[in-house]
Amino acid sequence: MISPGQIYSLLAALQHLIMGSVLLKCAAADLAIQWGGWAVASALKTEKFYDLAGSGTFILLAHLSRLWGGAAHLRQNVQTGLVTAWGLRLGTFLFMRILKDGHDRRFNNVRDSPGTFFVYWTIQALWVFVTLLPTLMLNSEKRDVPLGPRDYIGWAVWGLGFATEAIADQQKWIFKREPGNAGKFIQSGLWAYSRHPNYFGEILQWGGLWLTASSVMAGPQLLSAASPLFVWFLLRHVSGIPILEKQALKKWGSDPAFQDYVRNTPLLWPRCF
Repeated sequence: MISPGQIYSLLAALQHLIMGSVLLKCAAADLAIQWGGWAVASALKTEKFYDLAGSGTFILLAHLSRLWGGAAHLRQNVQTGLVTAWGLRLGTFLFMRILKDGHDRRFNNVRDSPGTFFVYWTIQALWVFVTLLPTLMLNSEKRDVPLGPRDYIGWAVWGLGFATEAIADQQKWIFKREPGNAGKFIQSGLWAYSRHPNYFGEILQWGGLWLTASSVMAGPQLLSAASPLFVWFLLRHVSGIPILEKQALKKWGSDPAFQDYVRNTPLLWPRCF
């Protein structure tokens, strides 16, 4: 005769199997989208919809994971909505920016090399999945837990990050559109407190989403804290800050005003934090 404990263990195993299948389907969809995007972009030799495809995949996977997970608790609905808001704002902003600039300097030696271009699109698939992992796990869970402090703190941190990133992006967009600022670097607004306030806001958002998702996590699931750490590492050491700092140093390194800005302005984390 099967004991209640054995039944519970069986149900728990089944639940984790279902969750795993949701994650597997999301990973497969992620790769399919990015590799399909690579095929089109490689044929056209353009990077103009690279970032748009990335942000769009975030939105799609968030909604698909909630659909495939089979539950629609308040926490899941809010989390999916916040990912959607982030994707719509950032994706639209980056797409408008590349349409205005005409190109993305990251791809200057890439767009004509299908093999290297494939690596970039595959890395984007990895970025999407790892960054979104806490949300995918949350949306895969059928059980619910009453809202608590972690949820509200997580949402507040996300809101602060969203506002910081959006304001910083808008301030720089306006600054660069002013004819009198041609050839100058921005050091006003949020950029007076951090040399990369938009990235600071980005890290806050994914940290907040992990905190909220962790409300229903246990054991190995908590290792999904790698998500905001991955975002921080990518921006701080790989594709964000190092590239921009190198470009800025090459352009304004001999300018005393820029040297003073670098000495007195934190690289990423504002002094007030």
